[in-house]
Amino acid sequence: MIRNLPSEAKELLDKALVAHGLRSTKQREHVFLVLLQKRDHPTADEIYARSKAGMDTISLATVYNCLETLVSCGLVKAVNYEREPTRYCPNLHEHAHFQDRSTGRVYDVDLPPELMAKLKEVLPNGFEADSIELYFHGRAGRESA
Repeated sequence: MIRNLPSEAKELLDKALVAHGLRSTKQREHVFLVLLQKRDHPTADEIYARSKAGMDTISLATVYNCLETLVSCGLVKAVNYEREPTRYCPNLHEHAHFQDRSTGRVYDVDLPPELMAKLKEVLPNGFEADSIELYFHGRAGRESA
């Protein structure tokens, strides 16, 4: 059963695709919906498994192509940890990530704008950061499980 994207997400997707000379497809909409439904930083294989449940004709190659498009259009961030598979994050606000080393689970960490501004101040003269990627690694407390 294919669910439809909420109208606000569909509009965001369509606008980003058109800006990159692309058009919306059912597969792109479906993969984007899968990412928005459960924001747990899944891998491409996890996204494929979830996508198959709602669109049994989708292939792994199509999922990879959709993810590449979503990342290149700025709708999703690719999150890479050392030698692990890439994970995907639809949270476009500036934030950090925390990876629980015991489970591999990744959490979003909201950072105050003042902290982000302070971090940019440590750059040498003449340097300007467009974005900051901040990763924390450790163990999640029992409250977060």
